[in-house]
Amino acid sequence: MSQTRTPPRLSAWRDRLDARALGVYAALPVPLRARTRRLAYAFLPILQCGLAAGIAWFIANDLLEHARPFFAPVAAAIALGTGMGPRLRRGVELVFGVVVGVGLGDLLIGQIGSGSWQIMVVVVIAMSVAVFLDRGPLVGSQAASSAILVATLLPPGSAEGYDRMVDAAVGGVVAIAAMALIPVHPLRRARREAASLLGVASSVLAEVSHGLEQRDSQVIRAALQDARDTQPAIDAIEEQLAGARELVRISPFYSRRRPEEVELSRVLNPLDNGIRNIRVLARRAIVAVDDQVDVPPALSSLIGTLGHSIEVLARRMIADSDAPSAAEVHRELRAVSARAKRELVAGSGLTETVMLAQIRSILVDLLQVAGLSKISALAALPPTVRTPAVAPELLEEWPDSPDRPTPMMPPLRATRASMARYDGRKKSS
Repeated sequence: MSQTRTPPRLSAWRDRLDARALGVYAALPVPLRARTRRLAYAFLPILQCGLAAGIAWFIANDLLEHARPFFAPVAAAIALGTGMGPRLRRGVELVFGVVVGVGLGDLLIGQIGSGSWQIMVVVVIAMSVAVFLDRGPLVGSQAASSAILVATLLPPGSAEGYDRMVDAAVGGVVAIAAMALIPVHPLRRARREAASLLGVASSVLAEVSHGLEQRDSQVIRAALQDARDTQPAIDAIEEQLAGARELVRISPFYSRRRPEEVELSRVLNPLDNGIRNIRVLARRAIVAVDDQVDVPPALSSLIGTLGHSIEVLARRMIADSDAPSAAEVHRELRAVSARAKRELVAGSGLTETVMLAQIRSILVDLLQVAGLSKISALAALPPTVRTPAVAPELLEEWPDSPDRPTPMMPPLRATRASMARYDGRKKSS
């Protein structure tokens, strides 16, 4: 089972990337690096929370003249938080939960009075209504806490209950304004995390290649554990991209960054699939070593070369000034793809064949991460059958023979238009 700890290999890649962007990390003692990085990346959200809480209190207390409007700063701080996820949704859930809780609490307590069993009834009804109306996890808890507040501290039928609704709305609106006008940069964070993941993938493949050459399954097992420990980082990228989708919608400063957000969102699934396929490859490599399978040297060498290509892709992902161009990355991955031929495992057993299949799957995933469509990624691979569904770019694989079927293939560069013509020819045949 995967552990939730941050693997040392992932931490090392984060340190490496942070040192390129912020040299101060390299000068810190190792125990302080993770804490300093965590504070640095949370500082702007913390600043947002502080400013939003103060402004919300000022509006509710000084402008609206509500007595002790604590719901306003609380709503603003909870809606923003320090995470990079979908905070707009969180703010709406909070305000909605407060409105439901205060409204129902005031209505019911005025009829049945206040006491232990009354609190139980009010909480059950408020949470039930909130969950029925919205599935958000914050709605139910806020409805319950607001109903308890009305049942215990506020006199039934007083205007203070409705003031709390307004205070919560003020806090939510201020939080949304803070998101739009003082935005964090989840796209940069998502890129950094994706680059770190690719760096780990590169290191894992290098260790798998080394373990195969040295017949050392313990080396491969350690690399496999590092690959398994990356799942929380993938989840973090997904959360950051969810926050980025909100940001490009509501922030005037980030609306032009929507193409970048779409591009990174498109990369997430192939990246996740690629990491999973690397885990499968590592497990099969362990089987090969433990079973004393003679893995062809060309196959283990190909795994190491693939790891180097992924490191180039990682440097491209971080998008700094000295990052390689997209063309360089494509050339690297295409060169590896051209070597992933069936001849590598000719006469070999199941284990070697499965490993080659996994290498090809990883290449398809990472070519998509590099910006190619799935059709173009598939076309970069040498064929393993006479009539592949997607015509390969390398056409010399199968020698001419009388019984070879005449393939109806698109041009060498698969495009949407050419694939549409190809599909049309298939349907008419």
